[in-house]
Amino acid sequence: MFAGSRFAAFLFDMDGTVLNSIAAAERVWTTWATRQGLDVTAFLPTIHGKRAIETIAALKLPGIDPVVEADLLLKAEAEDLEGIGPIPGAVAFLQSLPPQRWAIVTSAPRELALLRIKAAGIPVPAMMVTAEDVTRGKPAPDCFLLAAKRLGVEARDCLVFEDAPAGIAAGEASGASVMVISATHIHPLVTPHPTIRSYDEVAIATDDTGFIALSPTRAAA
Repeated sequence: MFAGSRFAAFLFDMDGTVLNSIAAAERVWTTWATRQGLDVTAFLPTIHGKRAIETIAALKLPGIDPVVEADLLLKAEAEDLEGIGPIPGAVAFLQSLPPQRWAIVTSAPRELALLRIKAAGIPVPAMMVTAEDVTRGKPAPDCFLLAAKRLGVEARDCLVFEDAPAGIAAGEASGASVMVISATHIHPLVTPHPTIRSYDEVAIATDDTGFIALSPTRAAA
């Protein structure tokens, strides 16, 4: 698991990576998809890891303005925070990191991200990149490149934590290393990257330059 590697910073996706909001998100999107006459079962897997505006635009629904619909979805999601909680071990793991060496990089708008972070009880990062900060969302690498720049490091020196294919692709395209979080996966995700289900499986050590090394714990056995 990245034996011998050191990282300048850790970049975390949010939903499905440090917190679990899948049930809440899917409740809201199910209502929206039903109203649009979509096949809900086929549609729901496509919403994860991407910005709402791009998910809606890709459907090319007649008479639908993606900007307007994304805003309506934001309001609905902001009102439905029931059942949102941390990924196992995430709170302690994030608290163990140097504050200026990690960020949350999410496809969610900032307002929704902050609400979900509070609902899950995870630490608020010193820096976040959210949907409003980029023109192109995941799987484009822009969000991770911007996060690295804001932290004053190179993306190639970062470790990205992701759970969804779009985010994994964005991490890869940024040149960063990638760790896959599988805590919310119903079906195994085929990936060449190291995978953990809980942050209890990993520990960190920081050297005198501030770089972070990752190692497995006994919980990973």
